[in-house]
Amino acid sequence: MLEPSNNSQLPVIPGKRYFTIGEVSELCGVKAHVLRYWEQEFPSLSPVKRSGNRRYYQRQDVILIRQIRSLLYEQGFTIGGARQQLSGEGAKDDLVQSQQIIRQLRTELEELLLILKA
Repeated sequence: MLEPSNNSQLPVIPGKRYFTIGEVSELCGVKAHVLRYWEQEFPSLSPVKRSGNRRYYQRQDVILIRQIRSLLYEQGFTIGGARQQLSGEGAKDDLVQSQQIIRQLRTELEELLLILKA
């Protein structure tokens, strides 16, 4: 889903379990009000809500938001088209997503190795 060139423009996803809406906004290059709107439009995007209705996104939510962003902003899909594209993902798209996760993990591990060597 995410083109490698577009993905490289976004910051690396830190190895945290939960992210606030502000952190996700920075990681995905999307404003917080847009994220709240997307929660209504994309049923698969549902962050954990805790006290005071604070949203906490998990890593897979951040990856999904990056996919939605790519579909809407880079590939020119409408909200309905992006929703349909996400719901109709087959094995090929799962493979692409797995490859992206592996590339992300590899990058993070290489950065960690450089830190450990220093």
